[in-house]
Amino acid sequence: MAVDALTTVPPFVYVLVAALLLPVVPRRVGHALGVVATAVVVPIAYLAPAGVHWETFLFGFEVALFNVDDFSRLMGIIFGFIGAIAVLYSYASDASNKQTAYALSYAGTSIGAVFAGDWLTLVFFWELMAVTSTLLVWDYGGKAVRAGFRYAVLHGIGGSLVLAAIIWHYAEVGSFLFSAADGIVGGGPAVLALAAVGIGVNVGFVGLHAWLPDTYPRPHVAASVFLCVYTTKTGVYAMYRAFPEGHLWIAYMGAAMAVFGATMAVLQKDMRRLLSYHIQSQVGYMIAGVGIGTTVATAGAFGHVFNHILYKSLLFMTVGVIIYRTGEESLKYVGGLWRRMPVTFVAFVVAALSIGGFPGFNGFVSKGMVLAEAHYEHLDVIWYLLLAGGVGTFLSFIKLGWYAFYEGSYDGPVRDANRLQMVGMVSVAILCVVYGLFPNALFAILPGNEGGFDYTTYTWGHIQEGLILFALGVVAFAILKKPLDRLGRVPDVDALYNPLAFYGTRGLVRGVTETYAAVDRAAVATASGVTWTVGNPDEALRRVTGRTDTDDEGNATWPVSLRAGMGTSILLLTAVVTVGIGLLVAI
Repeated sequence: MAVDALTTVPPFVYVLVAALLLPVVPRRVGHALGVVATAVVVPIAYLAPAGVHWETFLFGFEVALFNVDDFSRLMGIIFGFIGAIAVLYSYASDASNKQTAYALSYAGTSIGAVFAGDWLTLVFFWELMAVTSTLLVWDYGGKAVRAGFRYAVLHGIGGSLVLAAIIWHYAEVGSFLFSAADGIVGGGPAVLALAAVGIGVNVGFVGLHAWLPDTYPRPHVAASVFLCVYTTKTGVYAMYRAFPEGHLWIAYMGAAMAVFGATMAVLQKDMRRLLSYHIQSQVGYMIAGVGIGTTVATAGAFGHVFNHILYKSLLFMTVGVIIYRTGEESLKYVGGLWRRMPVTFVAFVVAALSIGGFPGFNGFVSKGMVLAEAHYEHLDVIWYLLLAGGVGTFLSFIKLGWYAFYEGSYDGPVRDANRLQMVGMVSVAILCVVYGLFPNALFAILPGNEGGFDYTTYTWGHIQEGLILFALGVVAFAILKKPLDRLGRVPDVDALYNPLAFYGTRGLVRGVTETYAAVDRAAVATASGVTWTVGNPDEALRRVTGRTDTDDEGNATWPVSLRAGMGTSILLLTAVVTVGIGLLVAI
């Protein structure tokens, strides 16, 4: 493929055009078009030369719509590949053309964000991501509508904070281009806090994370495969762009995310809710790597982005097949499925060992890089927290696998994944193993690997670490199994702020409307009073003064009549207007 052909059109265009065409073509043709449009992003990302290829103006400012460097290259490769797999899975799982069109628009705007060469383009696609992903959630209807609304509100707030930081940055630098400055600058800690918190909504900072388990279990199972990929990982990419040298507090937040997400996942019975909490947990390792900021830690963070997209999409596909075949979302109503769903079971085992960081699987490679750098940099609190998150991860997926595939027996006929679902799952599962057994294949596309990393994956110490974390997960499950069986739904922070937001908003709306109604009533009453007073001046004056002099017919009597004739009224009006004009002229 010639270089000119690779850089003539920004890659997001192919995906967005497919999204526009898909609703008006037959279902098979539309989904085939979606697979091709997303797949073509992979060779473009891999082969396009580094540099800015599309400089133009957006809203009157200089921008770069297609920027290629080591970071955007890696993001484009994995976003394009998994987008093609997700479209194939959508077709196999009976997703409608409209749903897949929304999904492709979401994927396309995410690809636009990671290939942006400036902050204005990035935030433009960032906001479009929020819109398109909300439409993808809403398309399913039912409970997904409210969840999508909450999702949209939170991401709107986060996007506004990011935009404020970017404007502040522009005022300091005078340009939105990434090349103009390293990261977000200007305004001291305030602008950095705006950027971190705004991006933190997308990546799932502790306290800002509840949209994840609230939203991702709601829509069609194929939509969840798309949702688990793009928003949080684009957030990691944006966090690196904002803090390319790292930041210690961000590293601590990442470690806290790893532990909190894994802990909450252990407590879940809803399968997709469990997986959603583990998005937060695994993104925590990425954020910790970005926060540590060394070459190996940053490469490990983006290696984990790459690996996480593989095994997390595989997990959502395997769980999606269970839901697709049984109609059940909860672990309480499935069991013993490994005998009747062997391919899905094997794919799940590969994904579970990968996310846990078991030696021989891709998660071991990238997670180990972040852990090693935390230990090397003597960030002991972060290191221990990340290790604890690893134990919680193994515990969670031992639990999920035990209840879904081993213990009990599903009461009803069930078949394994259909052929195309198998193609998607097996393709991703193979890559999870390949990148685990041959880490140099992953290192070759990681940023910062020009001279090779000062890191060895398979040392006896690293292998011991992975095996010990797995063993601790098994022991923890054996100890906690019975208490976890008795556990009901565990509330999260949204159980507090959702009612507060609902009733607070309702109170504000009612307060404003009631105040308006009161002002309206007062204005009407005042106008009516003035009209009556003008029409009945004698009676009005009697009521004000309390004077009760009346004639034989009971009407109030006054020395001078207050009623004026037409001529007198015109004279008075002329006098008032003349005085008013004179005052205006004098002023």
